[in-house]
Amino acid sequence: MTESSKNLGAMFAEFKREAFRLETLDDYSQSGGVDAYRAFLAGEEQPEGYRTAGWVTTVADATGAGKRLYRVHIVSRPLTDYLRFELAWGYHRNMAAGEEFFILDTTDQPNPIPEAPDFWAFDDESVAAMSYDGFGKYLGVEWYEDDERLAEFQRYRDTALAHAVPFTEWWAAFGE
Repeated sequence: MTESSKNLGAMFAEFKREAFRLETLDDYSQSGGVDAYRAFLAGEEQPEGYRTAGWVTTVADATGAGKRLYRVHIVSRPLTDYLRFELAWGYHRNMAAGEEFFILDTTDQPNPIPEAPDFWAFDDESVAAMSYDGFGKYLGVEWYEDDERLAEFQRYRDTALAHAVPFTEWWAAFGE
């Protein structure tokens, strides 16, 4: 682990080529967008603040500058309420800003990387391994920049992508 003054939010303005995210959890409901999640569950319209959230601007700014933001989410059907929300509202919103999504569906196949944590990888130069509690609340991040750990996270990324399908393809088959 690298102890540093790196800030996860600042990395989205500083990365040069690509930022990759691996999502492994079924529930991030305590980590943001709580009001939008409640609206989704109640069958209401998306709140304006959710549609125009700062993340959408971050994605649009990065992709507009020619950078790539993409992620793989490991899921299993049936989807949790939170995953239904994230995929139906969040992914579609973020795709419009230029973020790319892939799904690694473990419903009918084993998870090829069960030990992989949630993380963001930036330009193959640094990794932010993210920690959550059992209720989907974000707890913090550990930064890695040494070659051995970077190679480990690159393997997680490459394996996830090799077993995943584009979100739009998956959503057409299994979305709600």
